[in-house]
Amino acid sequence: MEFLKCDVREKNCRHSANKERREGKVPGILYGKNIKNVLFELAYMDLNSAINRNGEHGELDININGSNHKTLIKELQRDPVSHNIIHIDLEELTGDKYFTTDIPVMLMGEGIIKSKGGIIQREKNSVKVQCRGEDIPKTVNVDLSNLNAGDTFRISDIEMSKEISIVDDINTVLVSILKDNITETSENVNVEQK
Repeated sequence: MEFLKCDVREKNCRHSANKERREGKVPGILYGKNIKNVLFELAYMDLNSAINRNGEHGELDININGSNHKTLIKELQRDPVSHNIIHIDLEELTGDKYFTTDIPVMLMGEGIIKSKGGIIQREKNSVKVQCRGEDIPKTVNVDLSNLNAGDTFRISDIEMSKEISIVDDINTVLVSILKDNITETSENVNVEQK
């Protein structure tokens, strides 16, 4: 397990936060039931690649001045123009506390759908779940390989372990498979021309 290296911030003012951002750092705060709030900074590039791996509401393992913390991303603030991360809030995961968080949906079998002439229409990118910190999944995997044009995959179709409860409405559609009418139309035109 790789921990992101963070440094403690001494000041909590706009001037120091802006200076950190210019130096390629992202200011943040860590809070939790068993710890005092800690202001920290970490490298933008490290944080960005961790978020690409784990999602914007996923787990993040950090090391602040030699102390390891398993955390959950509670909030990311982004610049409205550049969409760069400008601040992060983390909550320390403790085994006995239940957390509600969004888990990113990963689609599998997309190539099979496309080879059948289907178009994948993604309706929702994440699923809200509630569970203990140690049970939070990194992703929700959705296998599309058995679906055909006209089929849908709903939240109720997800298989989750009994430790995880789904907060979202179970009738919500995650993915719809549409028929590729453009391919069908061009095939009909080719047949009529012969």
